[in-house]
Amino acid sequence: MMFPPRALLAVGATAAVMAMSVLSGTSAAATKPLHVTFVGDSVPASLTYTPKALAILSRGLSVRLDLRVCRRLVTRGCPYQGSKPTNALDAVQSLGRSLGDVLIVNVGYNEASEGYSKGIDQIMRAALAQGATGVVWVTLREERDIYRSTNVAIRTAARRWPQLRIADWNAYSSGKPWFSSDGLHMSATGAQGLAQFLRPYVFRAAKA
Repeated sequence: MMFPPRALLAVGATAAVMAMSVLSGTSAAATKPLHVTFVGDSVPASLTYTPKALAILSRGLSVRLDLRVCRRLVTRGCPYQGSKPTNALDAVQSLGRSLGDVLIVNVGYNEASEGYSKGIDQIMRAALAQGATGVVWVTLREERDIYRSTNVAIRTAARRWPQLRIADWNAYSSGKPWFSSDGLHMSATGAQGLAQFLRPYVFRAAKA
């Protein structure tokens, strides 16, 4: 079929618009941010009151923070200001399919290492069942022997769970002047260091 010149121009313009729409849709899909949930205790909670740290962590990501003082992994948290926080497992399960693409876990400073390994398995099963692609697990700073034992449990779990990425905060933060007298809780600079440290692990976990 022959088209008059004006019709050809109209067809060409329509095709161009359609092509741009397809490309725009592809670009939007490619740049859709990963949805990340960060479940932790009071140590990473410095992210909540350090805006620059949160901005670093959230760059290109959609981040939900659930960081509670005295939180434990699968048992009831310790008392703080008259109440006990939900444990990490409850926090994960309560979100259902809205958990997101990647879960970050930084919990363990308020409990002994006994039972921690089993707790990791419970968290992993819940996160994967709720649609997470991978989990980033942050090691504890080994300021006490029990934290060293907990880190053994964390590293060992990676052999059972290929979707688990170990972010070795203990090694990375060694010697850094970022901490209060307990060697655990961070300054604003430390919070920014943690945020920057975690970013590559999040993207790796998204591809697990």
